Amino acid sequence: MNTPTDGLTRAPDIANMPPAIAVALTETKNAYKLPNPDKSHFDNRQLNLFQALLCNTDEEHDRLSNAIDLWDSVPRYSVTRQAMTKARISGQFLKKHTTTFQHRGRTYTRTISPARITDKQGNERDYYPSATEELVEHALRKLAIEQQAGYFDKPNYRSGVVFTLYALREEMKRRGHTRSYQEIVLALNVLSGSIIEITSDDTGEVLTRSAYLPSLAAVSRKKLRDDPNAKWAVQFHPLVTGSIDKVTYRQFNYHLMMSHSTQLARWLHQQLVLKYTFANHHTPFETRYSTIKRDSGLLDAYSRDRDAVDALKSAFDELYTRGVLFGYDRKDITGPRKKLLDVVFIVQPSIEYIRETKAANKRQADAQSPRAIR
Repeated sequence: MNTPTDGLTRAPDIANMPPAIAVALTETKNAYKLPNPDKSHFDNRQLNLFQALLCNTDEEHDRLSNAIDLWDSVPRYSVTRQAMTKARISGQFLKKHTTTFQHRGRTYTRTISPARITDKQGNERDYYPSATEELVEHALRKLAIEQQAGYFDKPNYRSGVVFTLYALREEMKRRGHTRSYQEIVLALNVLSGSIIEITSDDTGEVLTRSAYLPSLAAVSRKKLRDDPNAKWAVQFHPLVTGSIDKVTYRQFNYHLMMSHSTQLARWLHQQLVLKYTFANHHTPFETRYSTIKRDSGLLDAYSRDRDAVDALKSAFDELYTRGVLFGYDRKDITGPRKKLLDVVFIVQPSIEYIRETKAANKRQADAQSPRAIR
């Protein structure tokens, strides 16, 4: 059993990004085709179930959020800022980005059309959603759990959150990811301007095609668009709305996940939450390097498999150090001349992870019971 006690050898921290360009917060075109959420959308059964985390104290509640089954398995933040810089045509424009992944035995193709951002000097530049956008989305979902902040509108089949830039920045800061207002504004514009299409390879049908945040709108048009205390409303992706409606989300230790130093560690943590729902001391969880590379998209930047495996090992080491895992075994699969073909990782859960999994299972079972969904 691999239970390291020395310092971590960390993969490159791809959560860092260069200073943001100067941009104004831009409302989504036609955002007001639908009316602003009303009082009933902030207090209804489906939203209350989404916000009703199973915990004993306010401190525990503060650490929890919800993982969305299919949506959080889509490799939607896999292109780093560095890779974008290299891929831009004439330093400005990006092509669509396509990759395949598997979810519960089915194969999907994911295509991202980048957001085109115009800075205050009128210069245009394309962006794929990346690490900062990932953190912003998770923070918005956490804000939606707070009373009178999140909304669920069944007739129009939409969900989202009303927030201020100040509250969003403070939420990210509390989780160890301080960003400037300009960086957050850029991330919101990227999320509302990037289109993600998910197609089933089995049927060839488009499962969903939407912006990451289909709507970004000012609640009060009288406020300045870059006022940190102005009220803004975003609409979550349809897969998030569908999960709230069908109660397919799972609670997890959001604070711990956000504390990890790399995207890869955060991705691994969430995949354990969504897949290792039977965690116990007698049944370890097994996964492979090839599977993680295919489904995360976060190892594509490595030219050598051994370097990518080292980065993956560092991520598992971090999950051990942070108390998600009790330990793990690594088994290399080699071919002729000891060529590395694949690596199997067999993980053992920590006592705390088992406790959190049992709480998540109970909460999900209670929420999906006939009595709860009547």
